[in-house]
Amino acid sequence: MKRSLEPELLDALGPEDSAARHSRNDLRRINRILGNEGWILREWRRRGRPGERILEIGAGTGEMGVALTARGLEVDGLDLWPRPPAWPQKAAWHQSDLRTFVGYDRYPVILANLLLHQFSAADLAALGRRLDGARLILASEPARRRWSQMLFALLAPLFGANHVTRHDGRVSIAAGFIGDELPAALGLASDRWTWSCRTSWLGAYRMVALRRSAP
Repeated sequence: MKRSLEPELLDALGPEDSAARHSRNDLRRINRILGNEGWILREWRRRGRPGERILEIGAGTGEMGVALTARGLEVDGLDLWPRPPAWPQKAAWHQSDLRTFVGYDRYPVILANLLLHQFSAADLAALGRRLDGARLILASEPARRRWSQMLFALLAPLFGANHVTRHDGRVSIAAGFIGDELPAALGLASDRWTWSCRTSWLGAYRMVALRRSAP
């Protein structure tokens, strides 16, 4: 499958639209099915350092960051949306476009969950340059596979996904990644970074990128 980008319906809906609320609930179920929170926690326990703050880019309505904070991680959020009511009081919320945000240098750890597939190659390359000061980047995205599309089409009606989620799921998978496409798109240089990219059988594409130690 060649990577293709199409607009997602959820992006055009207001936060209080009933179809948008339904779709956000669907996304919570999808995160649980894919096991994204558990994967992030495992990787953090393997590679995180005490006192490091995590910046979740594209934090949306905040569910992932809230869940991770409850598990002991220090997570700040970045999104165009206003600060969610449930966002932890001690955690920062940056209401900004991630393509123009100027505070990345304050965060050694960057987290992206079901986000980066929405961006063009040019946007990903520009974002990669902004993230060049990070130590660790964790990203969980859709795997671009026919099997993933078939599996999603089978499972979506079973958990009650609405038309927005069914459309956006198909579009998201078509815009996802395989192999080393994501670190390449971000422009991560092999002399500065090591990375691993793996795909789960349920269709999660996961990248762990770790900056090499200085000689």
